[in-house]
Amino acid sequence: MAIKKGYKELVVLSGKGGTGKTTITAALAQLADNIVLADCDVDASDLHIITNPTHSITSPFVSGKEAKVVSKLCTGCQICAAECRFDAFETLKDHTVRIRPIRCEGCGLCVHLCPEGAITFEDRTCGEWKISETRFGPMVHARLDPAEENSGLLVSLVRQEAKKIAQNEDRTLMLSDGPPGIGCPVISSVTGVDGVLVVTEPSLSSLHDMKRVTALARQFEIEVYVCINRSDVHPEISDLIKKEIEKEGNHWVGDITFNSDVVQAQLEGKNVIEYGVTQTIKEITHIWENVWKLMNKEK
Repeated sequence: MAIKKGYKELVVLSGKGGTGKTTITAALAQLADNIVLADCDVDASDLHIITNPTHSITSPFVSGKEAKVVSKLCTGCQICAAECRFDAFETLKDHTVRIRPIRCEGCGLCVHLCPEGAITFEDRTCGEWKISETRFGPMVHARLDPAEENSGLLVSLVRQEAKKIAQNEDRTLMLSDGPPGIGCPVISSVTGVDGVLVVTEPSLSSLHDMKRVTALARQFEIEVYVCINRSDVHPEISDLIKKEIEKEGNHWVGDITFNSDVVQAQLEGKNVIEYGVTQTIKEITHIWENVWKLMNKEK
């Protein structure tokens, strides 16, 4: 496990979407002290809906290259179109070509082949990232443009900037809302963190996905804490999940029972703590106390 300098890093994950991961992250932001937030779900970020960030500093996310045709230099020789393995060129009526941006893989072959030098090779802007202020503390978040790649790289950038704030401002905790699943963005989210809080729910598909994401965390030798959201919807499967948590040697840190007021809190742009969902406040507070105690337990 990586050694942190003065702050802990906790990422909230789920093996699948829709388990309540962002809802719980926003509630933890209310309960924790002296934090910096990072929204690492760059493909579908939504933590900003509850945190209502202001005073944002926005920067472009540049990753890779893309070819562009200078139309006035193109003579219509079609060499680029014939040799492109990704079918990224569209032929126009006058036999000149233009790029289909969504198909260009940025390999640069066409740039070298064009006899007229009519194709340029420019940086590809794939989205944007921001440093914002929230009522809980600073937050680093990002948005990847539709159909763009390298979300793992953008996640790494978000974490890097959040770490700078944590170190420079002597923050106690870096709290990250991670992406769902077990793919590259998740790996970028968990590398070197102090703990992973997995949010699951009582269904067989959630049990399957929880096992996958906890197995991923264990490969990185990261402490795993698991909570069950809407646990009373199917108590039998909740019990099955707890047995699996114990079997794997992970930490069960609490249950959250179903409450329709949670949805109303989100509609009003508040977390459940601010909205005053009494039972849910008790349950999430219990989970947070357990997680924080375990994260600070001497090895």
